Amino acid sequence: MKKKPVNSMEVAKKAGVSQSTVSRVFTPGSSVSPKTRRRVLEAARELGYRPNALARGLIMNKTNIIGLAMRDIQNPFYPEVLEKFTKALRDNGYHVLFVHTENDEINQDEISEFLEYNVEGVIVTDATLSPNIISSLSSNGIPVILFNRRMDGLPCHSVSCDNYTAGKKIGKYLYELGYRRMAYIRGRKNTSTNDDRERGFCEALMGRGAELYIEDGEFTYEGGYNAALRLLDKRERPEVIFGANDITALGAMDAARSIGLSIPDDVAVIGFDDITMASWPSYCLTTWRQPVDEMIEWTLAKLFEEIDGGDGKPSSILFPGILVERGSVKKRS
Repeated sequence: MKKKPVNSMEVAKKAGVSQSTVSRVFTPGSSVSPKTRRRVLEAARELGYRPNALARGLIMNKTNIIGLAMRDIQNPFYPEVLEKFTKALRDNGYHVLFVHTENDEINQDEISEFLEYNVEGVIVTDATLSPNIISSLSSNGIPVILFNRRMDGLPCHSVSCDNYTAGKKIGKYLYELGYRRMAYIRGRKNTSTNDDRERGFCEALMGRGAELYIEDGEFTYEGGYNAALRLLDKRERPEVIFGANDITALGAMDAARSIGLSIPDDVAVIGFDDITMASWPSYCLTTWRQPVDEMIEWTLAKLFEEIDGGDGKPSSILFPGILVERGSVKKRS
């Protein structure tokens, strides 16, 4: 027969304090005298008490849970982001409630889990939110921050890499290296990350006499692989391929190698993100590094500010990234 767990009332009785004092002892940052804390912890140890985080959240009206919604778990960039967020939140005394959304736009059923667990804030990475969803969260006092995504007109905070400027700098960089026939394998249409990178890249080449091909890749390895095969089957194939993200670029590299082409001698490839795989010797991908650590730091600072009673006025910030040169691009002779 399963042993009945010890509750906080039993600990309070043994320690000679109130139940709310026991809750404060097990709540990070709460004010309790050292003497009382020692007495409560000793009573808890003797009784074998383990605090129930959800029950404590109901009592204190503070769950210390942050909701995180993510769509593309196949793209290595986002699991790496999830790991960093989880560690940073844990270091600040918070837990992560992760929701994997299967659609481009988060629906009410998916967001209901955040409401049921009374999360204190929500971070959304690569999915979109409707005004109704934002309103549902806001009416429950839950601040929302879009990470690596910008959606104009929504009453929530957002943080992104400066994708437009990055795309423009990549175009200029490749042109100055001597490339004149270029290709862009785009990500999902109507997403700020893709649209801004594509717009910057195209504008950098405008009026320079460069030839530009564009293919759909959907931000996936398979999409990049198949798009590259289509591009490389052209009579006048591109001299360089810019993948909208690294996993797209890696797919393009493997496609080129599958038909006997050498990188960067026969075709150069450049990506975006700087995921861990980009630095592997088998790829050595030149790419644009997103300032993920700075973006996460800003996200959490803004989230904690809102949790502590911020003014709720939407703000948006762009962080510049940097070019990381490796072996998949070279100066043309």
